[in-house]
Amino acid sequence: MKNIMTAGAALLMTTSIATAGGLDRSGQPIDVIFEDTGATGGYSELSYGSVDANLSGTFNGDESGDISPRYGQLGMALKQQLTEQFSLSMIYDQPFGAVVDYAEPGYALDGVNAEVETDGVTILGRYEINPNFSVHGGLRYVQAKGVYDIVAYESNYDTDGDFGYVLGGAYERDDIALRVALTYSSAIDLELDGDVGGNTLTANLPESVNLNFQTGIAADTLVFGSVRYVAWDGFRLVDSNDPTGEGNILAYDDDVITYNLGIGRRFTDNFSATIGVGYEKSTGETTGQLGPTDGFISYQVGGAYTMDNGIEISGGIRYIDIGDADTNPIAPAPFGQTYEDNDAIAIGLKVAYAY
Repeated sequence: MKNIMTAGAALLMTTSIATAGGLDRSGQPIDVIFEDTGATGGYSELSYGSVDANLSGTFNGDESGDISPRYGQLGMALKQQLTEQFSLSMIYDQPFGAVVDYAEPGYALDGVNAEVETDGVTILGRYEINPNFSVHGGLRYVQAKGVYDIVAYESNYDTDGDFGYVLGGAYERDDIALRVALTYSSAIDLELDGDVGGNTLTANLPESVNLNFQTGIAADTLVFGSVRYVAWDGFRLVDSNDPTGEGNILAYDDDVITYNLGIGRRFTDNFSATIGVGYEKSTGETTGQLGPTDGFISYQVGGAYTMDNGIEISGGIRYIDIGDADTNPIAPAPFGQTYEDNDAIAIGLKVAYAY
């Protein structure tokens, strides 16, 4: 029943600023380490997600218009089974990010825009202690760059990166398609050089814990889900020139827990489908305008089809009802805003092949 999970995973990778707290986007997945390999011990996958959020707010009775341009999420992964018990995987994702663009003529913040982009590469080894227990761990490298353009201040930040680590373990029972996997990813500190008077941008990408699970509940039917904890409390995105006068470009004071739960069913040897829901509790705190959301509830459907040559195509669509939020200013006070009645559509697609 493993291909049932693939349809859900391809869609869940579209987790984004429209659907998760802080700057979280990919969810830092490690699912590839559990995939079956082919005759030569190899497996590869390529995934892509497109996120179209409708994010608009009001200030002093004026409407901002949609400030969230559509963006894509790319993911790639390779796995090689080196021995009967040990495998090595490489995972590329875009773990964190944000983009806002105020372009409504006459609006108080017209012309303000900001963007954060990241790329991550993880090298992960997995050792199967016995048929039930395994451990995994490795190194993660994350790099970031960005643009910050507000009233009378514009800075472009060069790319900077650093290393962290990943550790985890899993318990499995093949007879009931049970798997429970727990994975910890460490924090990573970054310092990006700007182009305004020797300024720098500092950030501490937070540590996180992912709990992923699945189990069979009937013939060809599977329940699967995840719980993701990210330590956003205390996160600060700080320009050394402090252009806002507030001390931080962006700050978060609450950790975030994101839940996903789904059911998958295999209808034929080649085709399976999933439905699922996602949830993140609203904190009620003010947010930054790089991520003007506060909690969400989402609904998704997905499907997977395996062709006779072994290539598997999976994907799905997710609708996200975004929680209302009040923001801290992205420009000098009092340019905070209220965001209400916003939503997003995320589409995910994955192609995989075991060889």
